[in-house]
Amino acid sequence: MSALFVILFSIIIFLIAYVTYGSWLAKKWGVDPSRKTPAHELEDGVDYVPASAPVVLGHHFASIAGAGPIIGPIAAAVFGWIPVVLWIIVGTIFVGGVQDFGALFASVRHDGKSMGEVIGVNIGEKGKKLYAIFAWLTLLLIIAAFVNVVANTFVAVPEAATASLLFMILALGFGYAVYRKGVDIKIASVIGVILLVGCIALGNMFPLVLAKNVWIGILLAYIFVASVTPVWILLQPRDYLNSFLLYAMIVGAVIGIAFARPTMELTGFTGFTIGNLHLFPMLFVIVACGAISGFHSLVSSGTTSKQIDNERDIKIVGYGAMLIEGVLAIIAIITAAYLTGERLTELLGAGGPINVFSDGIGNFMTSFGVPFNVGKAFIALAISAFALTTLDTATRLARFLFQEFFLAKGEVEGGITNRYVATGITVVLGGGLALVNWRLIWPIFGSANQLLAAMSLLAFSVWLKSTGKDYKMNLIPMVFMFIVTLSALALLIQTNFIAANYLLVVIPAMLFVLALILIHEAYKVMSKSGTGGKIES
Repeated sequence: MSALFVILFSIIIFLIAYVTYGSWLAKKWGVDPSRKTPAHELEDGVDYVPASAPVVLGHHFASIAGAGPIIGPIAAAVFGWIPVVLWIIVGTIFVGGVQDFGALFASVRHDGKSMGEVIGVNIGEKGKKLYAIFAWLTLLLIIAAFVNVVANTFVAVPEAATASLLFMILALGFGYAVYRKGVDIKIASVIGVILLVGCIALGNMFPLVLAKNVWIGILLAYIFVASVTPVWILLQPRDYLNSFLLYAMIVGAVIGIAFARPTMELTGFTGFTIGNLHLFPMLFVIVACGAISGFHSLVSSGTTSKQIDNERDIKIVGYGAMLIEGVLAIIAIITAAYLTGERLTELLGAGGPINVFSDGIGNFMTSFGVPFNVGKAFIALAISAFALTTLDTATRLARFLFQEFFLAKGEVEGGITNRYVATGITVVLGGGLALVNWRLIWPIFGSANQLLAAMSLLAFSVWLKSTGKDYKMNLIPMVFMFIVTLSALALLIQTNFIAANYLLVVIPAMLFVLALILIHEAYKVMSKSGTGGKIES
């Protein structure tokens, strides 16, 4: 089959879904452009900072994209490209998009608080505490993982290191110009993109070569600063500018596919069981961010909800960004599926899924005159930018969760909840995991991340019911994700028990029990008549 047909069909379906299903969700849930958002009501110049829809979309998309929608679909290609493509399309529209949109909307209606706070208000304090612990630990894993990913990238591609450091300086200037000097966002964006290209050129001219552990130290210092400084100074403008790299990469890939006209050479469907992997539930865990990711709900209800200028922006930011990520995931599976099985195995062995993706896009872009080495280097740089964006956003989210866990309602941060202390504890522990053999517990991360998504759908459903809104569109995705994640955890427990990896038996077992407790608590609330503990309608 033609890869061009696959990508164009996917884009058309996503556009239709945005106009129809996305609008239907907004109407059913009661998105109200006349309401004042937390970004205005609680504006503090640090975390609560209203921004235009393009800026928030740039931050949100750059934060959720990361390397997940690239790695997941390529890794899942072991089952064949057809089930991967089908799950990306269906999952993005009806599962991941609903979760991201819903989490953002619920957070905006709960003063920009996390999904843990939504659980606390609508399910109970016990549920909130359990969710916060689970989410914070998951974010520590993300910090450890992406510190390693970025450090390894900077060692392997020192040009990307220089460009990334220059991006940060550019972001500081962009934020100051827009938010303190009142420079028009359109003019600033044009100048910013031109300077972004200049940063890339300077990076190629002056590569910065440092040892991996040195980069780890620098990155930990950076994420500490990024977490405690006002969002408009660094995080928001850097993510916004980096989003142009993402958009350029996606557009370049689509144009390249249109000119190169690759065909899907990989076997369409290889079977329900490949080695020790079962299509159900592992396909839905491995694809991860390409269709749904619990991390997205943390971003939606963490940094993004505090920047929404008007409720009308929730649809394009929450639902729209997930659909764009679906396009990225489709491109990723195409970079694997246009190869023969032998060539795919060779590229995976030489550098993993990111190498497959970079090589594929680099080849596609040669069809319209971009030299292969230049194209592949640009893609590698863009991916490192995504990973860095995910890293600093994850740190800020972990800080929010840490503070919410210890702060009682109405209390002002101080002591252990001081943002510098909360960030310091998070960075030290995440950095410690990055320096030790954190890969030992990595096999359970995929299931943990998807379980987080199921919990977010559960929390959102309880809130919708408590406020008298239609929540039925959440039930099938929620039940499906709980079945998937609990089945995957059960398989992990069985596999690791047989292999005598008892640490990997205990952790999945704890997550399994945690999920059952939260399901029980939610069931008790939803089975009651009335509106319970609703915060507002």
